[in-house]
Amino acid sequence: MAKEIRTGIAHIYASYNNTIIHITDLTGAETITLASGGQVERSDRLESSPTAAMKAAKKAALAAKEKNIGRLFVKIRAQGGHNGAKYPGPGAQPAIRALTRSGIRILSIEDVTPIPHGGCKKKGGRRGRRP
Repeated sequence: MAKEIRTGIAHIYASYNNTIIHITDLTGAETITLASGGQVERSDRLESSPTAAMKAAKKAALAAKEKNIGRLFVKIRAQGGHNGAKYPGPGAQPAIRALTRSGIRILSIEDVTPIPHGGCKKKGGRRGRRP
């Protein structure tokens, strides 16, 4: 008897310091697997590299396939907020590519970076950040 193919959500947090791939069920409450650039690279400066992101995504995809996840909704997130980067780091694209190559079908890709709407005052003071 063939097992049913389940659908999940891949939350990819890609900053300029690290890439974290977190695969959950459709509700987002149950973690299926979690992998990061720091788990697959020895050196701190390489955690955010495209190579580390691909290795981490491959590791997450293998664990997800063991639990019958065959389809994924992908949510990409950069640091965001007032002081964080507005665009995902260098590991975002390679992570998606590695998930696709591992045989998991991607249903949609969405950017969920938090965007400030007024809110708190940015750091740097009245005259801004000076060198």
